[in-house]
Formats: sequence, structure tokens, C-alpha cells
Amino acid sequence: MLVKWIRCAVVDRRGFERGQRKWAGLLGEPGFRGQGGGWSRKRPDVAHVFGFWESRAFYDSFMARSHDRLAAAQTGTYKDMRAKLFDHLFDLKTGFEPRFTDADVVRIAHCKVRAERAEHFTLMQQKVWNPAMAGSPGMVRGLFGGAPGDEFLVLSMWLSAAEHGKYQVDRVERLSTRARTEDDIEAISGDIVQLEPTWTV
Repeated sequence: MLVKWIRCAVVDRRGFERGQRKWAGLLGEPGFRGQGGGWSRKRPDVAHVFGFWESRAFYDSFMARSHDRLAAAQTGTYKDMRAKLFDHLFDLKTGFEPRFTDADVVRIAHCKVRAERAEHFTLMQQKVWNPAMAGSPGMVRGLFGGAPGDEFLVLSMWLSAAEHGKYQVDRVERLSTRARTEDDIEAISGDIVQLEPTWTV
């Protein structure tokens, strides 16, 4: 499965939201699996959107045919847009599906990993982080994705920001030490995204 993460700095919030609803036109596109997103809880002018496709071939076909027509509705509503593609490598918890209706927030961590540490980083995701996250009461589902250049995306869905906050306070520092995360990572950025139900396709 292919994961697309889009981050926009929005200048016209209402116009952007109106345009976001037009993406319902994705339904019926060959290979499309689902899309959702919302607003950053840290920066109210930043929107995140997550799209899921069966394969790169289906995604490329959509980009060549229908993308520009759907995207036209949001022209002028944002000033900076970054899109990144990741291959789904494994699930956090079990049975990831691109559904957004039973979660309230998405936590994303975008990690640039030292090339010689990529294997260790991936192993620690499986052996240390994944079991801890899967055992957290408020965690619904998630995935671990990779992109060329030793970049990784950790995407987890939570019942609420409060539940994710509990996990962060109780576990993150201890797990980070155990996984020796600082040895692996060159750079990390992340966000907590408040999901907007009307953006779900």
C-alpha cells in the first residue's frame, strides 16, 4: 500500500475546507483505499491530509488523469504544500485499514534516519515501540512506512488527544532510551492532527 502525506500552510481556512470536501470525487478511482485528515493541534493554520492507494501504479494513473481537476477547488487557499509518498512496511497493532471514523486524532512522526542505523531503527519499531503503542488503551491502529533516503513515517490513530498524551507522558522517554532512538535519528518532526470528519473519503 502507498501512503501519501500532504502538509499545507493554509491562508483561507473556510475556502480550504470547502475544497477539501470536493475530494469525495476520489471514490470510485481505481486503487483508491481511503483519505482523511484535519488541522494541526499545534499550529491552527496547518492542515494534514493522508491518502492511501493500493499501489504506486494506481496512484500515478490518478495523478495523470483526475488529480488536477479535484485539486482546482483549493487553488489559492494555501501558500505552502508539501507532499511525500511512503511505502507501507508494517502495521502498528494489527490489521491497519485507512478508516478515520473511529479515531479523534492522528499522531505523525517523520524521521530521517542515519543510513547505517536504518535497520536498527526499523527493528526497534517492531520490537520496542510497536508493542508499547499497541498496548496503550487509547491507540486504535497505525502503520510504519518508508521512503527512499532512509526516511520513515510513523502514523498512529488515537481515540483522543488526552489518550495520546497519557501514552507520551508515561512511556515515550523510557522507550526512547531502551530503543536508543537518538543514535538512529538525524532529524525528527511530528504533529498531532485533530481529524475533521467531513474530510474523510
